[in-house]
Amino acid sequence: MGRVTGFVEQLRASVDGDVLADPTARALYSTDASNYRHVPLVVVRPRSPAAVVSAVQVAVAFDVPITNRGAGTSIAGNSAGSGLVIDFARYLDRVVSIDPVERVAVVQPGVVLDRLNDAARSHGLLFGPDPSTHSRCTIGGMIGNDACGSHSVAWGKTSDNVVALDVLLPDGRRFDTRTPPALDLPDVDPAWFPSLDRRVSGYRLDALPDLARALVGTEGTCVTVLGASLRLVEAPERRVLAVLGFDGPYDAADRAAEVRQLDVLAVEGINASLADAAGSRALLPRGVSWLFVETADEAVARLAASLAPHSVVVTDPARQRALWRVREDGAGLATRMADGGEAWAGWEDAAVPPEKLGAYLREFDALLTGHGRRGVTYGHFGEGCLHVRIDFDLRAGYRSFLEDAADLVVAHGGSLSGEHGDGQARSELLPRMYPPAAMRAFGRFKAAFDPENRMNPGRIVDPLPLDEDLRVVIAPPTIPTRAKLALHADRGDLAAATRRCVGVGKCLNTSGGVMCPSYRVTREEKHSTRGRARLLFEMLNGQVVRDGWRSAEVRDALDLCLGCKGCKRDCPVDVDMATYKAEFLHHHYRRRVRPLSHYSMGWLPLWLRLRLVNRVTSRFGRFAGVTAERPLPTPASRTFQRTFTGGGAGDRVLLFPDTFTNYFEPVVGEDAAAVLSAAGQGVEVPRAAVCCGLTWFSTGQLGMARRVIRRTARELRPWTRAGVPVVGLEPSCTAFLRSDALEVAGDDQDVVRLAESVRTFAEHVSPLLEPLPVNGSAVVQPHCHQYAETGLGADRELLERVGVTASVLEGCCGLAGNFGFEKGHYDVSMAVAEQALLPAVRAASPDTAVVADGFSCRTQVRQGSSAEPVHTATLVARSLGVGPSGSAR
Repeated sequence: MGRVTGFVEQLRASVDGDVLADPTARALYSTDASNYRHVPLVVVRPRSPAAVVSAVQVAVAFDVPITNRGAGTSIAGNSAGSGLVIDFARYLDRVVSIDPVERVAVVQPGVVLDRLNDAARSHGLLFGPDPSTHSRCTIGGMIGNDACGSHSVAWGKTSDNVVALDVLLPDGRRFDTRTPPALDLPDVDPAWFPSLDRRVSGYRLDALPDLARALVGTEGTCVTVLGASLRLVEAPERRVLAVLGFDGPYDAADRAAEVRQLDVLAVEGINASLADAAGSRALLPRGVSWLFVETADEAVARLAASLAPHSVVVTDPARQRALWRVREDGAGLATRMADGGEAWAGWEDAAVPPEKLGAYLREFDALLTGHGRRGVTYGHFGEGCLHVRIDFDLRAGYRSFLEDAADLVVAHGGSLSGEHGDGQARSELLPRMYPPAAMRAFGRFKAAFDPENRMNPGRIVDPLPLDEDLRVVIAPPTIPTRAKLALHADRGDLAAATRRCVGVGKCLNTSGGVMCPSYRVTREEKHSTRGRARLLFEMLNGQVVRDGWRSAEVRDALDLCLGCKGCKRDCPVDVDMATYKAEFLHHHYRRRVRPLSHYSMGWLPLWLRLRLVNRVTSRFGRFAGVTAERPLPTPASRTFQRTFTGGGAGDRVLLFPDTFTNYFEPVVGEDAAAVLSAAGQGVEVPRAAVCCGLTWFSTGQLGMARRVIRRTARELRPWTRAGVPVVGLEPSCTAFLRSDALEVAGDDQDVVRLAESVRTFAEHVSPLLEPLPVNGSAVVQPHCHQYAETGLGADRELLERVGVTASVLEGCCGLAGNFGFEKGHYDVSMAVAEQALLPAVRAASPDTAVVADGFSCRTQVRQGSSAEPVHTATLVARSLGVGPSGSAR
């Protein structure tokens, strides 16, 4: 322990950057996107290349192994190590320069691919290799794995696009690969290497004497990359996507090589299992296997389409993005089988010559069946590269399957890895692919750079066993994992829920969608959905995060979770961190004093009902755990339930008087009732106090949440048993009634019936209205819970129907229920709002409506701008000239 302490102290004295040796950091970096787990001694996030040099020097002095890391999305176990982990993504993320004439970019290794392409796009250029993780993977990680992506048929692998590398040896020597020092490199026989574009396994010795290309794909086992000069290509002026549908499961694979002969940019394949997991059948032409063929020429796309019995040519960029999203999310979507069973990486991305792909796929499926396994396959069919997630039993049969699979791919002249490298998953299998002379040459190549075996040991040369260090085997739960909530998707097991996160890192995106608002502000791994899931996993295990449900590490990481549920929609495997947070808070504060905000805002519906919140008490929110920077909203003089006197004649509909509409903005309820009446509905409102229980749920007071929702469901029983639709106005409450209520009390038939009865305002109203001419525009801030649970299609349709041209924003408002009111959250809350919402509101013209159905969203707009936001019901009432808002227009 003294040696470790001395190592950490020396790093802190020598390195300009973050030196992290606490349990949180060690847990967060203990794995990548693979099956493996190695808890590091320390993590360093250097601020400069010189800081990297210092960190490596200290590690060498203390004989500590070194692992370099980018986004941590390696699927083979390339970027998790038990010594020093150097995280380049946090600070070393600059595009240093772009030369548009020579088409060369100079970058730091931590720069994200999309950021590089954003900078190159202004010159009409791009970096060709584009893994599906392009929104978060780093150039350094791509160099480590020789990453490829969907467009490698046109632009090649990373190794084909690297001009030079700035590298550091563990002995302290730093050099440019164009002017290397004397190195004892091996002789190479070209016959060792299969003729295959997607050969990523082993070292690329056949690229010598081009040292830069030879070092690409060495997985950090030889050098530390401090910078790179990259070759850029001309970006196509337009892209056309042809989706080819085939009637047989192997037809897409059989035709891929033929399609590749056309002038194409990408030839990707998916099967029915992946399409069903993505819920994308409606986007696709008929078939059970498909090819996505992208070209820069519509005529070529139509020629490709003619090669399939069913096809569609897509020129609309938005529809293209929706289709590509199915393919890009494959690594996450494929981690769950149709019956909910877990599937794993391990044999993830083997490649064969494209003309042999169909035959290989048939034999591979037979191999799966022979081992009693199932897999979801997809991949880069134009390059013969097949991705698959398999329902392995990681405790038995794992090794025998991988050995048989390796022999099969070698028999077809292929490569064990066609994209992600060997890591711990496949390095042990390399002798099945390469002759002994090649393996000896690999060892000599590594020794030329790293004779003491300090650089990412156990990968490629002298490999770690492929069936050791499997995280679910070596780190099983040591505390009960049966959840208080139902967790239907994971059969009530919180451990299985935490394993939903396989580390693909889509939550590390900094634009698009909603997930993960706090990470986008802090860029701290522990504030990502992935980071929180890993901490929960380690908490259940207890080796690194040791206090179980009392864990301060997990509590602190979840403290900045806004509970927005964006992850439930944006994460490819539907990680629902808001629900896991509620479960954790339930256990963490069980029989303990809670934060004041849990009593004040968690019990807000009751305090409002008892009239204990008013214009006087609202001024003293800071004494109830509320931040001093925010004025608390004050209740209206009369509730919606008191002002409602009945509405219309026609089909019965129940308008749900949620807490926020009822007590704070009854005019929204009045406008909604008027619109429904005008649409021929007989509007009813319950007289008894009702509440969904969300405020108790979000603060982890699950027992009280269960009592509240069951009481509400009983009160509404006369309507739900009669089949009367229940229309919600507050999106968070509506989403809770439809989804989370079943997690809390899904064993109660009244609750189930209520969930089945609930509709959003837009869902119910839109089909009832006649279209109106265009009469206005709006900036729309969707509520995150609605985005996650029901989507926005009905809202878009309703606004279009009443003549409103809508610009729908992405991202969270930042207030998120009680989050933005709690002490310590104000800065993050406002920073989230400044990412999209508030700039869009300020930029809107005075006659453009600002629409936000969530009470929190409207509050954030009012407190962050001079705009007066409205609910959709109010905007529709104005358009129809009904209700208090329409009459006052």
